[in-house]
Amino acid sequence: MNRHFTHLLNLPSVTVASWDATQDSLSFQLKVLAEGTNCPHCRNYTKELHQTRPIVVRDLPVGGKDVYLKLPRRQFYCRVCQCYITERLQFIDWRRKYTQRYEEKIYSQINHTNIEQISQQQHLGVEQIKNIFNYISQKRKKQHRLELSKKMFCYETYGKDNQKLSP
Repeated sequence: MNRHFTHLLNLPSVTVASWDATQDSLSFQLKVLAEGTNCPHCRNYTKELHQTRPIVVRDLPVGGKDVYLKLPRRQFYCRVCQCYITERLQFIDWRRKYTQRYEEKIYSQINHTNIEQISQQQHLGVEQIKNIFNYISQKRKKQHRLELSKKMFCYETYGKDNQKLSP
C-alpha cells in the first residue's frame, strides 16, 4: 500500500514509510532513499550521519484534506573538509515549511481569488499566504534576471547570428 502512496505523491528521492488519516488531514512519514550526500564545500560523498531531526511540511491537498509530509532532516559530517552538511531535498526550498508545488499553487490561486478566500480554503493565516506570495514573486524575479543575464552573455559572446565574435 505504501508503494501506491509513494507513486501518488510523486516526490523524488523519497518513499512513503507510513501514513495516517484524520477527518481533516493526511500525514505521510517519508524516508529518504539516498544513503548520503555530496558535500557542497569539497564535493566529497559522505554517508556519515551526524544527526536527524524530523520536520513537517505542507503539500498539496488531496480529496479536500490537508496533506502533511513528515521528513527526516538529516545532517552529515564530511571527514575531508570537516564540515557538517544538512541534506537538501529537491522538492522543498531551503528553510521552507511547504513543498515547492504547494507554494506555486498558492501563488497561482492569488491571480483568481482573494487572499482571505485562499486563507480559509487552505487553513492558513493571511500572513502565511502573503509570505508565500512574496517568496515566489522574489524567486521568479531572480530566475528572470538569471535568464536575462544568460541571454546577454550569449548575445555578447556569439552575436545575433550565433557566430563566435572575435575579441
